[in-house]
Amino acid sequence: MGGDTITTKSEVRDGMQIDWDVPIPMDDGVVLRADVFRPLDGKPAPVIFTYGAFGKGLAFQEGNKSAWDRMIAAFPEVAEGSTCKYQVWELVDPEKWVPDGYVCLRIDARGSGRSPGYLDPWSTRETKDIYDCIEWAAAQPWCNGKVGMNGISYYASNQWYVAQHKPPHLVALCIWEGAADFYREFIRHGGIYCGFLDNLYPRAFHRAQHGLGERGLRSRVTGELVSGPPTLSDEELKKNRRDIERFILDHPFDDEACRERTPDFAKIDLPLLSAANWGGQGLHPRGNFEGYVAAASKQKWLEAHGDAHWTHFYTNYGVNLQKRFFGHFLKGEDTGWDKQPRVQLQIRHPGEKFVQRHESEWPLARTQWTKFYLDPQHMSLVRNDPRRTTTLSYEALGDGKVFLTPPLAAPMEITGPLAAKLHLSSSTADADVFLVLRVFDPQGKEVTFIGSNDPRTPIANGWLRASHRKLDPVKSLPYRPWHTHDEARPLKPGEPVELDVEIWPTCIVVPPGYRIGLAVRGRDYAYDGPPLTLDGVKYTLTGVGPFLHVHPKDRPAEVFGGTNTLHFGPDKPNYVLLPVIPGA
Repeated sequence: MGGDTITTKSEVRDGMQIDWDVPIPMDDGVVLRADVFRPLDGKPAPVIFTYGAFGKGLAFQEGNKSAWDRMIAAFPEVAEGSTCKYQVWELVDPEKWVPDGYVCLRIDARGSGRSPGYLDPWSTRETKDIYDCIEWAAAQPWCNGKVGMNGISYYASNQWYVAQHKPPHLVALCIWEGAADFYREFIRHGGIYCGFLDNLYPRAFHRAQHGLGERGLRSRVTGELVSGPPTLSDEELKKNRRDIERFILDHPFDDEACRERTPDFAKIDLPLLSAANWGGQGLHPRGNFEGYVAAASKQKWLEAHGDAHWTHFYTNYGVNLQKRFFGHFLKGEDTGWDKQPRVQLQIRHPGEKFVQRHESEWPLARTQWTKFYLDPQHMSLVRNDPRRTTTLSYEALGDGKVFLTPPLAAPMEITGPLAAKLHLSSSTADADVFLVLRVFDPQGKEVTFIGSNDPRTPIANGWLRASHRKLDPVKSLPYRPWHTHDEARPLKPGEPVELDVEIWPTCIVVPPGYRIGLAVRGRDYAYDGPPLTLDGVKYTLTGVGPFLHVHPKDRPAEVFGGTNTLHFGPDKPNYVLLPVIPGA
């Protein structure tokens, strides 16, 4: 299967016993390859387990150089106490974990790196591989029978998927910025085609696909081919991987193929730490909050932070949090985790200021769910419904309208999930609605934040395709509408329909004198200024990172162009529901 020519090697380096390219046979004959970093004392130890398709031999500093450079410049502590030779994107640094008595296991996913096979991230086949690899690891002489999963993004999401199947030796989960719902978070926001995976596959998966061989990269540690040794043609590589664009186009609804790539939280009962990023708009925050609330686990904790997608996983703050969690569950150490509050939030303020606060639940029990109504006469957000009968139109594929509060007389904290209700008609048979929560300083300049995938993100985003407005009455909550996405209900031109729009969770303390805005748009948010380009970043930064909704086959102008109209009246309230936290 292409892996037989790989030789396993073992050596002592930098205070660790390292086994390179250890074979892990799967039930269908495919042999996956793993690197094992373990303590020199040879004693069985708990395993920090990771499985993914970015290439276990591709150094962080080479594969994502700009991210590494920015992180080290902002947080030099990340490089302290380590040679950083073994740093890999979104994985723990073994030099910081092995000395504490952990085995670090890195596995190239089927079809990636040095593991042959068909590359199909988040598939049921991949989930089975992960399950079998966990049980394989637990049976090795260097493992004490306890396995914990840790890692960012891909390495976090696949924890949701495998945990529902309850591998006997999987003990604890650290799900750091990990999406869960394949339809609602990965491929379609509110039913609208999201271009994220179109961007991710070539820049991250294809460059590490097994079979690139001599055309691929080499490990700076071992000198071996990251994606070898076979060197396949472009045609062979294409046949060996999922065509993700075709998949998304073929699955406009949340059908069985999407649902089998989405976990059943009710079946997850392991201890878990779910770490979200306030600025992860477009991918990860939703799954971390939804999973924390819905998981059946009796021992579960939520953490939320800011800054870039990769940063706090590696800082002392993040590493200490992870080690306290795993020390408690994998090693039985007194780390103080038994006293850890269930919710730890880094409360966000303008200027990239964060203040840590502990809570007992999510959403916060003391939340004052507050409706801010859209007033079309003054283009404002007001506490009392204007109840005027009127309409307000905007270009269906344009920048739409912005509604603003008056300058705040006192600080206001908004922390939690959000929702909006609109009454909207279109001049065509459908409409895509993009909602953006924004904040403006006293001079009228927008306040943005370093997001997980873009350095200038707004406060929050929500999306909905009007024909996908059907709600699940059981799963829907006032602050988090749940759309079934199982059928299309076309619009009749000029006839308004009621839309309940989910806006993903956020956190911001808005100072006095600032204004809160809701933008009702016909296209993605764009920061008011020229796009940014950063070395090594394979997309243009306009405020939403790679999470763009511009696929021409999904949004043809003859269906989604024209004019959208908001309808106002006593029986047609339009508002955004904000989670206001008293005492800001």
